[in-house]
Amino acid sequence: MKSLEELRAIRDKMKSQIEVRNEGGSQMRVVVGMATCGIASGARPVLNTIADAVREKNLDHIVVTQTGCIGLCQYEPIVEIYETGKEKVTYVKMNSEKAREVVEQHIIRGLIVSKYTLDSTEL
Repeated sequence: MKSLEELRAIRDKMKSQIEVRNEGGSQMRVVVGMATCGIASGARPVLNTIADAVREKNLDHIVVTQTGCIGLCQYEPIVEIYETGKEKVTYVKMNSEKAREVVEQHIIRGLIVSKYTLDSTEL
């Protein structure tokens, strides 16, 4: 760091990332399993892809967060979506490409991407 302005820019960037995770009154919560098994399977790029998409599209009603072990290691990376008044949807064996599709279809349009869910027979 060479200046106070650089430090402020870093702070502002990190603050915007943290705000994506703030739950204040949201209607949808997206949780990515980030235990050791999830991270080893590629959960970090999935989390970053979802968080970046939510931020870029100004989806203020969406909370993106992480959790520890979900208990289904063989299906990692796992993304769970909780919506007020609806059943939880669990997406399994995710990657960045699938995460972008889930953002577009499920989070924005409200359409569950069944082929990636735990209930899918195509696993």
